[in-house]
Amino acid sequence: MSDKMPNMDYDADEVIENFKSKFKWPSKDEVSVVSAPPKLGLKVLLSILVTLVISGIYYYATFPALNFKTTETYFFIIAVIAIFCAVFAFLIGARTQVERKEYAKKKSVIPLLIIAVIIVVMAIGWLFGATIFRAKSYSELMKIENSNFSEDFEAIKYDEVPRLDSATAKVLADQQLGQLDEYMSQYVVTQSSTQINYKGTPVRVAYLEYADVFRWLNNTKDGLPAYMLIDLVSQKVQVVNCIEKFGEGIKYSPTELFNEKLMRHLRFQNPTAIMDTPNFEIDDNAHPYWITPVLDKTIGLFGGTDVKGVIITDALNGKSEYCSIDLVRNEEKYSWIDVVYNENLIIQQYNYHGRLKNGFWNSIFFQKDVNVASTGSGNIALDDDVWVYTGVTSSEADTSNFGFILCNQRTKETRYYKNGGATEISAQESASDAVQNYGYKPVFPILLDIENQPTYFMSLYGDSLTVKGYALVNLDDKTIVGTGLLDVEKSDAKALNAAVVNYIDALKDKGKVDDSASAEEYKVDESGDAENAQKETAEKTDENQQTDTKQSGNSVTGEITDIKTAVNDGNTVYYLQVNGKYYYIKVSDCMDVLLMNKGDKVEITFEKDGGNFTAAKTVTKK
Repeated sequence: MSDKMPNMDYDADEVIENFKSKFKWPSKDEVSVVSAPPKLGLKVLLSILVTLVISGIYYYATFPALNFKTTETYFFIIAVIAIFCAVFAFLIGARTQVERKEYAKKKSVIPLLIIAVIIVVMAIGWLFGATIFRAKSYSELMKIENSNFSEDFEAIKYDEVPRLDSATAKVLADQQLGQLDEYMSQYVVTQSSTQINYKGTPVRVAYLEYADVFRWLNNTKDGLPAYMLIDLVSQKVQVVNCIEKFGEGIKYSPTELFNEKLMRHLRFQNPTAIMDTPNFEIDDNAHPYWITPVLDKTIGLFGGTDVKGVIITDALNGKSEYCSIDLVRNEEKYSWIDVVYNENLIIQQYNYHGRLKNGFWNSIFFQKDVNVASTGSGNIALDDDVWVYTGVTSSEADTSNFGFILCNQRTKETRYYKNGGATEISAQESASDAVQNYGYKPVFPILLDIENQPTYFMSLYGDSLTVKGYALVNLDDKTIVGTGLLDVEKSDAKALNAAVVNYIDALKDKGKVDDSASAEEYKVDESGDAENAQKETAEKTDENQQTDTKQSGNSVTGEITDIKTAVNDGNTVYYLQVNGKYYYIKVSDCMDVLLMNKGDKVEITFEKDGGNFTAAKTVTKK
């Protein structure tokens, strides 16, 4: 062994740097020549193929309209370019080799220029359609005619006005669906429904949705079996079984997936159409259709949204027909269609008119004769069409309306009525105050003509969203209120009549009408209440398994084997099956039934045996 010490005269940092330099990629400043990667043609071809696949998946998932008047087209093109550039850079190794990265950057100049041009085109298109330059064009999107309230509203009958809004109608539909064992575990009622006129009666139609993806897997082959038809006057709900009536279910709907999903199905049929949200409607034969408005941008590139036609799609087989808006307005065979212009578009176009008719700068600074639609809107059946109603108020916060408008949802005919008074929200507050002891809340009001007085009419509902009564509030003087409650009057017709009697008495007290005014011509027939109750009872007759019970006199004690609920004349009624018979009682007469379940032992008293369906006096849990 050598006695000499090893030579320690060296720099460790220098050794490390020399080692690292052997594996260091050159920086972009050190790349003097940018050369094409090997097999460039093949990599370009692969980039194109991968881009087509990814873009196809993206298009299938989002199905944008391929129309230069919609921004989604431009964003789709930008996305395709970005996907190609990213795939190409990956395939040539730009992530790991700086010379490849520089090559990719060099070849990305043209795609970036294309994207820049697209953005400039979008900006110019938006600028040419901006309200600051095109205020007059926006204000003329909707043509408005002055009209006479008394003449137009004379045809609207007090006993034929809708008594339910979309929320309360859905509650009734949910309750009806819950009574049908074959449907209730598989489907739910959609949140959205369409108000239409069906054979002269205002109704709402609502399609079903699959309860979840597993129910979809189990049922999609046959489609949705039925839809709900809710009568807004009688408050009765009918389940229309499409399989029994038409031989097949609803195969195309928003709740479907893949090719049967409605908007995707429509997009493949109409790749360039700018489509609004489809409306679910039925024709005079109760056949279900989807009515999809086709939009056009009439100002600049993206502004001035209006309807130029509709796509009528058979909900059962998916066959579609395009009709121009002129055909829908004028051809008799399309008169069954009710909703072409949605409420949001109508309100938007009126607000353009109200704000911009005297110029853009006037709408900002001077605000001379500037007005807008008030908060909220309702629907009125008139001339066998559905009309949107909304008040007109100032652009600043206000508690009064200048007047109100009606707009036909099929033709966009718009009428202005110069009848000022309380806003709809103020009228709702007055109605709430009149029944504050009960805690009932009013639906959005609609206008009626009662004794030549514009009058807000609204239903009152409780915590369960079932109708509990009615209120009438004067448009000119919101302190004039008339109410009728089911808890007091014990029937829907009597409550409606009580509301109009009390309202006309209040008009007399305030000197709005003279003593000759009478409520008789507005009263509804009360004789139908008993007949309807008997008919509903007869329709519910069914055979049920009997259980061991004991019955003595006018009482029965036993186990509850089934519970059903229904809404009769606005009252929630519980049907308890004991000994193979149903005993029914209103919740308002016995709150304890809300806490009862199948298997509970109860004692039921009644006055008279009604057979399979007997009215109960009391229900007591044993």
